Amino acid sequence: MNKQIKGVMPALVTPLNSDGITVNVSALRKLIGYHKSLGADGFYIAGATGEGLVLSMDARKTLIDQAICEVGDDRLKIVHVADMNFENTKYLAKYAEAAGADVISAIPPIYFGYDQEDIYNYYKEIASQVKIPLMLYYTPAANTTLDTNLFLRLLEFDNVTSVKWTMKDYYKLIELITASENRMTVINGPDEMLLCGLSAGCAGGIGTTYNVMLPLYKKIYELYQAGDMMGALEVQKQADKVVGVLIKYQGIQATKVVLEAMGFEVGNATFPMKAYTPEQKKQIFKEVLAAGFTY
Repeated sequence: MNKQIKGVMPALVTPLNSDGITVNVSALRKLIGYHKSLGADGFYIAGATGEGLVLSMDARKTLIDQAICEVGDDRLKIVHVADMNFENTKYLAKYAEAAGADVISAIPPIYFGYDQEDIYNYYKEIASQVKIPLMLYYTPAANTTLDTNLFLRLLEFDNVTSVKWTMKDYYKLIELITASENRMTVINGPDEMLLCGLSAGCAGGIGTTYNVMLPLYKKIYELYQAGDMMGALEVQKQADKVVGVLIKYQGIQATKVVLEAMGFEVGNATFPMKAYTPEQKKQIFKEVLAAGFTY
């Protein structure tokens, strides 16, 4: 039986060893265990935050295997499988399913200016590779527009069930939910706008800064579910002060800096993303603390 896609789920960072290439498995297990203890409803593995697109195939396979094993059967496991080489995408989709993923996910094809028919065929082919659900991933990083009609066409396939909506156009999000008659589950992407997504009809959120502020996002979700919109808004404002600092210092790298200060050996981001000096790391952590960050 497919697990329900909902709740608050970290877009998991990928802890890397000092070589910046291989996965630090012990740190990965520790980080997942920490998030589970805080009530994470699931995990988004090898996505943008997890640097999946720039990891080697061996590293991605290690990440998939170890993360799925550590998460276990009681939390949702979503594995991002897109790759610039489409044969790799198909391979990873099958690999993730065999490894025990509950859902696979993929950004649209990037760089070459694909039209809506190209993107339809791309997702159709990915969906055909597996029996588990496919979560579409709509992100500005892909520099591609996905029309509401495209989403509706993709609902023709039984295992296309959801979308990770990392766009900030909530008008189009509401249009999609309405047009799909709630057949398309939408998960909010922008961390700083989780409450916006929930109020527009999202079933939960997936985000980078959930790695360091999961209790705040859980609180936003729970307060909203309880009907306390103003309470949820105050917590969103609290989280956003820290998000602003992390965005200033580039989200993935800064999130890893904060995790390191919290005691997780996650390493630096993959080259050529910058590696901060010890002095810069101290400054970043000082600023997030000044913004109200606690752990």
